[in-house]
Amino acid sequence: MPTPQARNPLHGITLEAMLNELVAHFGWPELGYQIHIRCFVLDPSVASSLKFLRKTPWAREKVESLYLFMRREQARVSKSQVTHHTKNDPA
Repeated sequence: MPTPQARNPLHGITLEAMLNELVAHFGWPELGYQIHIRCFVLDPSVASSLKFLRKTPWAREKVESLYLFMRREQARVSKSQVTHHTKNDPA
C-alpha cells in the first residue's frame, strides 16, 4: 500500500527551504508583489516570515502554491532548453 505522501510534491520540503528558494529566485521585492503580505514587504527576513507563515494557513498555502508554480516553470524551461539543443545538434 503506497504511503499517503507518495503523490505530494511538497513531501520532504521544509517551509524554510521553500522560502529560501523563492527568495533566491524572485528576491524579496518580487516575492512581496506576488504574495502581498507584510512580512515580505516591510523589513523582510526569513525568520519573521517563517514565524508568520507557520501560524497563518492561508499565507502558507499561497507560498506553497507559488513554490510549486516556480518549480513547474523551471522544469518547463529546462525541458525546453534540452529539446532546443537536441534539435540544433548536427549529430
